[in-house]
Amino acid sequence: MSAAGDARQDGSWTFLTSHARVLLELARHPDSRLRDVAAVANITERAAQAIVADLEASGYLTRTRVGRRNRYTIHTDSGFRHPAEADRRISDLIELFVQESGPKGEAASPH
Repeated sequence: MSAAGDARQDGSWTFLTSHARVLLELARHPDSRLRDVAAVANITERAAQAIVADLEASGYLTRTRVGRRNRYTIHTDSGFRHPAEADRRISDLIELFVQESGPKGEAASPH
């Protein structure tokens, strides 16, 4: 069986990319350390750093230094990169996942 067939059977694929997971975690917790973001996204800290650099270079977020930490501002009016979703805003994704994941049933507000 092919590697693709194996992946389908063992459940190793997911619907959301690491880029989406990092973006969503920073929308939930804009003051998070990248090591914490990486842990939630189940990636290495180095991968999280590369993803944040990608997202920043593409205009999806801004990183601002606040003391010894970074604060991340998500630009929710940005569109998706793939032509099939280009007419949608990332605010749609953030609202879908962040609104439902506030503490103890409270809605979290996207930044």
